[in-house]
Amino acid sequence: MQQQHQHTARRSASSAQRFLKKNIGIALAVTAAAAVLASAPSASAWTGGSDGGSVVTDVRTAAKFDFAAGEIPENITANPDGSVTLSMLGSCAVCERTHGPELMRISASGERTVLAAGQVGEAISGNARGSDGTVYYALWAPGNAARNGVYKLLADGTPQRVAALPADSGPNGLAVDAAGRTLYIADSLKGIIWSVPVSGGTATPWLTDAALAPIPTEALPIGANGLRFHNGALWISNFNKGTLLRIPVTPAGAPGPVRQVAGGLPNIDDLSFLTPRSDVVFAAQNGSSSNNGPDRVVVIYPNGTYKPVLTSADGLASPSATAVRGDRLYITDGGVPEPHDPKLQTARINFPALLAGAAH
Repeated sequence: MQQQHQHTARRSASSAQRFLKKNIGIALAVTAAAAVLASAPSASAWTGGSDGGSVVTDVRTAAKFDFAAGEIPENITANPDGSVTLSMLGSCAVCERTHGPELMRISASGERTVLAAGQVGEAISGNARGSDGTVYYALWAPGNAARNGVYKLLADGTPQRVAALPADSGPNGLAVDAAGRTLYIADSLKGIIWSVPVSGGTATPWLTDAALAPIPTEALPIGANGLRFHNGALWISNFNKGTLLRIPVTPAGAPGPVRQVAGGLPNIDDLSFLTPRSDVVFAAQNGSSSNNGPDRVVVIYPNGTYKPVLTSADGLASPSATAVRGDRLYITDGGVPEPHDPKLQTARINFPALLAGAAH
């Protein structure tokens, strides 16, 4: 009986792995796949069987923040050591601008460390981690060309500006290419993706396109927002237009044609991918930040279909970004609507339900 059970489990794992590759292109390492598959009771669970259920489960609050003190989480990077790096806005459209923004690291044990800080009236928006572990962050300093731009933390923790941007630019999402040589910056105000060497230098407009531009009549005129370098392309969200875009990077480093992956997602904010090779996206819809749509986290499949996996009923309050590590999903909540509940949430990704959704 035990041998039969082992044989069935191996057969189920093999079927599930083929399903992964065929339907949504998830190329998990063998050890990672084995760890996930070990929890699946049978192959039927991977094809929409009895364990279909919710795509995201076990939602919890991992950390709470002080809205009045400007602790408004905006962006997140999940680090290999189990820690996360959070951008704290420090100011927003509806709170008093009495505190500067912060870049904060929270260790796996919950210890908080402020890595960098800005001035009152500025915002720390996007942050990213280079392949060598270097931490980059965008400092949005409206009207101040002497400070507006992108910074990195040196080995001793000192911030250094690597890219100056015009005073009327809105640096937001950041991404580093796979080679670790080029840093890309989403400009939320000018409809531009800037590029600059990670070592620093003059930022140049890599792509200027109407698909990246904001809608001036919106309450928050924000265009290009979340940004990720993934599978040889830049993936970017347009907050006002509710679109997720994919822009290939040619071998020469130039932008290819802009392709819309998904639309109809008002106030889509930052995003993350299920695995480094999978094109399945978890994106935050930050509706309550401008009263222009729902607060949701949606899963977006490679064919452009999507469905909500978390809503305000799960405690979302101005969700602005997601991150994935293994089967763990992280969500930052700015807590803009009263009673102001800024926090970091975690949840577990239910792979059987995720794949069942892709099959249908």
